[in-house]
Amino acid sequence: MNRAPEGAVPAPDTAGARLYGAPLFKLPRDLYIPPDALEVFFETFEGPLDLLLYLIRRQNFNVLDIPMTELTCQYLEYVERIRARNLELAAEYLLMAALLIEIKSRLLLPFKKENADADEDHADPRAELVRRLLEYERIRCAARAIDALPCLGRDFLRAAAHARKLAPRWPEVRLEEIYAAWADVLRRAKRVEPHSIHREALSVRETMSAIVRILRSARWMEFTELFDPGRGVPMKVVSFIAILELARVALIEITQAEPFAPLYVRLMDESETLFENHPYH
Repeated sequence: MNRAPEGAVPAPDTAGARLYGAPLFKLPRDLYIPPDALEVFFETFEGPLDLLLYLIRRQNFNVLDIPMTELTCQYLEYVERIRARNLELAAEYLLMAALLIEIKSRLLLPFKKENADADEDHADPRAELVRRLLEYERIRCAARAIDALPCLGRDFLRAAAHARKLAPRWPEVRLEEIYAAWADVLRRAKRVEPHSIHREALSVRETMSAIVRILRSARWMEFTELFDPGRGVPMKVVSFIAILELARVALIEITQAEPFAPLYVRLMDESETLFENHPYH
């Protein structure tokens, strides 16, 4: 196997990278990489109390009996790391460090209880710190519980419904539909009509008046309800002619909700006044 002589320049196709379009075969000797060019932070804390709680929970310390020596050393180690990067951020942590050192120093002092009433002067110097830690943990748990609640704009959006008032649109009633309804009335009349032959004087005007009186008591009435099945076919014919005549002079209105639906009849808004003055009355 032949080896390239030392100091030989490799072929252009073996360049490991390109710098401004030119092949780069070796790193420049004056390349400077700052020591803080790449920093990775795995823990971020919201303040000194948050850091203390993290250190206590990580090592399963009893918060009511904190080993101040170990806790203070670990806390100062973290403060030394952030002080070199952000002095303003480290100021708050330095204040807590001073408090920890003070508590640690007070614990190292000898304690002689000479008077039973001097409990306040020789109280546990960690008590105030423990109270603050417990209170901070309760507030943090409450904040997390509140943040877990559904939030408008983050977890859901308010439904907005705009009501639109639309006038009802009734389909037009064709003559074929009226004829089909009339044929259905005739078929049902033949089923219940007794076989009898007699002559009866019937009046279209009187029937029109009777239909108007019936419609006064009900706002809407089905088309088939205006026919009395016991009066026979002649009376139904007269009633049908009376309905057509009332519709022709615009005294009644015949509507249908949808195709093949039942027909409904009602008086017009001013039909009662118009009918009083109409020549048919």
